[in-house]
Amino acid sequence: MKIFLTGASGLVGSAFAQAASRRGHHVTGLVGSYAGTVPGVTEKRSLDLTDDAALTAAVLEAFPDAIVNCAAVSEPPQCDADPARAQALNVALPAILARLAHHVSARFVHLSSEQVFDGTNPPYAIQSPTRPINLYARQKLESERLVLAAAPEFAIVLRAPLLTGNSLSGKRSLHERLFADWAAGKAPLVYSDEIRQPCTAANLADVMLELLERNDVRGLYHWAGAEPCSRLELARRIRAHFKLGETAAPLQAVTRAENPKAAAKRQANLTLDLQPLAGKLKTPLETIEAQLDQFIVPPPFREWYFAQA
Repeated sequence: MKIFLTGASGLVGSAFAQAASRRGHHVTGLVGSYAGTVPGVTEKRSLDLTDDAALTAAVLEAFPDAIVNCAAVSEPPQCDADPARAQALNVALPAILARLAHHVSARFVHLSSEQVFDGTNPPYAIQSPTRPINLYARQKLESERLVLAAAPEFAIVLRAPLLTGNSLSGKRSLHERLFADWAAGKAPLVYSDEIRQPCTAANLADVMLELLERNDVRGLYHWAGAEPCSRLELARRIRAHFKLGETAAPLQAVTRAENPKAAAKRQANLTLDLQPLAGKLKTPLETIEAQLDQFIVPPPFREWYFAQA
């Protein structure tokens, strides 16, 4: 299968490229300014994803069997800081990719987010009422509507959870950001009363590929890990997994009540109902322990980490 992949150097995009390569697919991977190698990508191209004409030309040249969109401004504070750029990448980009998928009759996978829900009434099924409480979530919800309207016979929209794993840069995922704080001598601030249902980017990528390879699947789905837990508990387990002990700054536990201004844009509990996918795919649900076993010491912080031993 010829796959056209946006966001190929990101956490999910790079995991998807490797999963697709293992199954023998040809991946044309689009990146922004990333200059390094992207394992699994057959052909790497640098492209401004806000340039509709260039993007259209690239898709038509590749004429893929499938398009996978992993590009996004995925951090809510970054969306607030530059809403125009976030709108271009989170809404306009998936909309044009969906139209192009329809034009070339290509399967299309687009990633959305658990954050389309407000976090007050979990667990959330696919049919649960959406209520986005921040700009990022509103953009993701809008992208879902546009994608499913533009390519209803080809599109799969997958709402994803908090993602863990190993990024190409070593600085993007949760445990990598914790390491950045610890290496800088900072005590990471983590919420004790925010519940998430994490899975690794690699696990999500396997699900995306499995759905992509099934011609009978389309529409909106949920995927996440096997275990909901608080951000604090997850950070504690990461710390214990790497046996940091007293060598790193302690975690700073905080509650939503202590920071109401921030909490107004942060969801309390985003546990998802994973039907109809759970138990019906070859890709298993991941426990937190299974996720921890995959984490490596991030390369940018290895000198600091091994100096603590």
